[in-house]
Amino acid sequence: MHGPVSAAWSLVALCAATGAYCLLRMRSAVEEQRRSAGGEALMGFGMAAMAVPAAAFTPPDWAWPVYAAVFGLAALRALWAARRDRHHLHHLVGAGAMAYMAAAMAVAPPAAHSMEGMSMEGMHGGTGVPAVTGALLLYFTGYVLLSGARLVPAAVAVGGPPPPARWGDRPELALACRLSMAIGMVAMLLTM
Repeated sequence: MHGPVSAAWSLVALCAATGAYCLLRMRSAVEEQRRSAGGEALMGFGMAAMAVPAAAFTPPDWAWPVYAAVFGLAALRALWAARRDRHHLHHLVGAGAMAYMAAAMAVAPPAAHSMEGMSMEGMHGGTGVPAVTGALLLYFTGYVLLSGARLVPAAVAVGGPPPPARWGDRPELALACRLSMAIGMVAMLLTM
């Protein structure tokens, strides 16, 4: 993260907590929720690792290509899963964004090998926001706004509230996880 170290640690905490909750969601009785939660846990922990301030830990040079490969494979898996469920298209975009950021870090000069040291001018030769970064920012900003609107409580049906679901199967918690990761993704993309 480029900016205050406290903001970077807040992003690390948010993404790690989201990843941990997604791991717990993998215990769901619903197979599709388990599958979705696994990809989201990978995203949360990957985002947390990428957001660690350089003052605390600087990954070795070989780590960025490994991150790019891992998230490239996750994007391919999401593309395959999107045949069954459109929701996986969001996972595809998220994994693709992570692979993109990791690849950008792999080709960045050694002084910029942390999200803290990244800047658009240093990474892209001063040409401004690259098209891919801009498109990803638009996508995740729109996702944050739409997801936030979906979390606003609706009127309760006349029949009363639905029976309580297991805490790992509650759709509003899954949506809140995706929302928090999308917010984190916007923050990370803004630092590129």
